[in-house]
Amino acid sequence: MPVNLTANSISAINGGDVNSKPLVQVLDIKLIGNTQERYRLLISDSVATQHAMLATQLNDRVKSALVRKGSVIQLIDYICSTVQNRKIIVVLNMETIIPDCEIIGNPRMLSESDSVPQKLAPDTSGRPPLTNSSSVGPQSSARTSSSNGKNSSFQNPGSNMQSFRPTVQPPYQPPPNYKHHGAIMRNEAPARIIPIAALNPYQGRWAIKARVTAKGDIRRFNNAKGDGKVFSFDLLDSDGGEIRVTCFNAVVDRFHDTIEVGKVYVISKGSLKAARKNFNHLNNEWEIFLETTSTVDLCPDEDSSIPRQQFSFRPISEIDNVESNSILDVIGVVVTVNPSVPILRKNGMETQRRILNLKDQSGRSVELTLWGDFCNREGQQLQETVENGIFPILAVKAGKINDFSGKSIGTISSTQLFIDPDFPEAHSLRDWFDRGGKDTSSQSISREFIPGGGSKNEIRKSLAQIKDEGLGRSDKPDWITVKATTSFIKTDTFCYTACPLMIGDRQCNKKVTKSGNSRWLCDRCNQEFEECDYRYLLQVQVQDHTGLTWVTAFQEAGEEILGCSAKELYMLKYESQDDNTKFAETIRHCLFTEFLFRLKIKEEIYGDEQRVKITVVKAERVNYSEESKFLLAMI
Repeated sequence: MPVNLTANSISAINGGDVNSKPLVQVLDIKLIGNTQERYRLLISDSVATQHAMLATQLNDRVKSALVRKGSVIQLIDYICSTVQNRKIIVVLNMETIIPDCEIIGNPRMLSESDSVPQKLAPDTSGRPPLTNSSSVGPQSSARTSSSNGKNSSFQNPGSNMQSFRPTVQPPYQPPPNYKHHGAIMRNEAPARIIPIAALNPYQGRWAIKARVTAKGDIRRFNNAKGDGKVFSFDLLDSDGGEIRVTCFNAVVDRFHDTIEVGKVYVISKGSLKAARKNFNHLNNEWEIFLETTSTVDLCPDEDSSIPRQQFSFRPISEIDNVESNSILDVIGVVVTVNPSVPILRKNGMETQRRILNLKDQSGRSVELTLWGDFCNREGQQLQETVENGIFPILAVKAGKINDFSGKSIGTISSTQLFIDPDFPEAHSLRDWFDRGGKDTSSQSISREFIPGGGSKNEIRKSLAQIKDEGLGRSDKPDWITVKATTSFIKTDTFCYTACPLMIGDRQCNKKVTKSGNSRWLCDRCNQEFEECDYRYLLQVQVQDHTGLTWVTAFQEAGEEILGCSAKELYMLKYESQDDNTKFAETIRHCLFTEFLFRLKIKEEIYGDEQRVKITVVKAERVNYSEESKFLLAMI
């Protein structure tokens, strides 16, 4: 069954048309993009051809072969953008009219000289245009093919053709030619609202309507350009698209007090840049940076089509296989809540820490560590609830995975906690817990121990097996436990002077040097201070019955081996008046002592040479009673 394409529609789109909803044909499809899959189409209106970029939310149309070479499609939502002095059509929504068809007409690539908008070809078939109630889609096309008992053949248009005409609302009128008629007024019409998933740097004018789901605090920084400040917030639209918006310096002052979590805004005139994945966990390759010309308008009416929050929950049992520092969502029943305790940071500032335990239907439980304001806000509420015999449901948005001594979850600045939320996952979990889940035993993935005092994830190896089995030479590090004796400790450089300043939630810890005025200087923070910190960088030789090797122990592991802080040992060596006697005694006291070493083994490149680096994650003196039980259990 022949079909008419909308002739001259490509030229019209180049001239600014966004309403004609033309019929075009796909001549070629190419997959492009490194970080995210995107498809580039070559489309034809039977007269001209031009490249078009498919919005990522339409990728499934190509993957499912609903759109392929030869397909006749109707463009529903689309815009034309200029990229590197070339025009490209961005397809935001479309419908497949005929899945497969022979090439229609003799189209040629549209040149710059041909980009002057043309009038759309009139419908000469004598038939009324398609309406929404009778539009031809893939299903009706398929029925026509099957009724003939064979595949339909589509030829070039002729006098006996049935015409498939798109809805025209209204027919496109090309803009007037203002050549030699004075200055043209700037287009001040508001940009068209598009889905977040359709945002890309190729668009010139855009607007999005979305709800603020999270808002960060103002953070201050210092770099080569001087002092600055930054804050960011996350957006969610009605199609489920998420994106982060970041503001710097003067833009912070303009928008920080305006933005409220839970409110809906229309945002436009920002710039799109690649998302910085070390700071941004959202599932979007782009990030919006607001500028002084950007607009953020509050929508006074509530939009129920936009959800208040979007989660991607992982069962607790799966967290065991998630890489450290990953950001994820989790939901569970709070079964225990520990009191909040003060923690003194290395810079002398005090913060709060509270540990609680979550369990779910997967039969596992996990530790959740609350930091800072979370302890006295949600943490206090949870503690009072559990003490009254009620076990609340807690949903964690954007928790950070830690693999120290098993897997655990910690809060970060962008974390959000929801107590007894009202959505299906919470109701299902509550029903399971009340029907018997409360009395079901669960295995912790955080600090569960097996007979003998070892970690449940413990893999016991000997030192010789590290080399014999080629540990650490794969893409991911190997984690093992060895029982070994310390035989030698290098004492010439056992620690380094470190920066005590905090960068976000973490201490800087970069090496510092003394400046000309006897103050300590950090090149990373570009600041000076009176007192520095001291952190272990121990080189320790350990041996067992199969051989010996060198391991590196940093701060916490060094304190576990030597029994004192790096600063205390530094003072004993360089500030003590007893001729290093106490320093030597401290070193001798830990030599030839048996430890259970938890080791991380990974091959790294030093210069042009590859070496296997062995790092002590945890060191515990051997408890011989528990070790005997462990050995008996292995028999």
